Amino acid sequence: MTANLDISKVGKLLGDPSRVEIISALIDGRSLTARELAHGAGVSASTASFHLSKLVDAGMLVVLSQSRHHFYRVASTEVGAALQALLRIAPSGKAKPAARRKNEVCFARTCYGHLAGVLGLAVAEALQSKGLIEAQGEDDFAPTEKGERFFAKLGMDLAGLRSGRRLFARQCLDWSERKPHLGGALGQAFTDNLVKRKWLRKKPGSREVRVTKEGQAGLRKLLGIKTGELSTAFFLEEPVSKVKTGRR
Repeated sequence: MTANLDISKVGKLLGDPSRVEIISALIDGRSLTARELAHGAGVSASTASFHLSKLVDAGMLVVLSQSRHHFYRVASTEVGAALQALLRIAPSGKAKPAARRKNEVCFARTCYGHLAGVLGLAVAEALQSKGLIEAQGEDDFAPTEKGERFFAKLGMDLAGLRSGRRLFARQCLDWSERKPHLGGALGQAFTDNLVKRKWLRKKPGSREVRVTKEGQAGLRKLLGIKTGELSTAFFLEEPVSKVKTGRR
């Protein structure tokens, strides 16, 4: 390692939330188009192209050309590992700027196929508290024996998910909550299962996800998640002080 590496340049690049979102989407080894990354980061195509150009020039991403399409991926596993390490030590006082906006996207959204936001974190924590998945190192989750039976009962093919190209069960660090939700092939398959059951409904043209009435009952029965209370706690505004008028 040379002594004159420009760490400040890397810090500047990763200081932009959109670039962090772009790299986070590629950590599990996938290759995505600029359009897909723009949609995932919630920015325009031109803005995404600007960020992608910067990241490619810095050697953090590489671009692959196939016919008329261009796909982006992380240049090395070290890029993803560095980003996750930085997010873990980010000051908590500045860790959740998006969540303070109390918007629907921060409550429940898809993160490249798997469930993220407040609801995604609640699902991951419920799966762990019920002994269905457990942390495996700092980057992965793994189903327990009980979890294997749980997912199989839902009709999920874990053997098929393990044999795919996508990483199986990742600890995907949530950008608005700064804690890991369930990512990877298992996270996406579980989310797809909830959508198929009509417990979740994706909003067209957005990453936003809504919980249906069936989902409220189903998630409570399946994982003990009270989505109504979860939503109220997240969106509840601070009480307005009563104005004293001097009259009774």
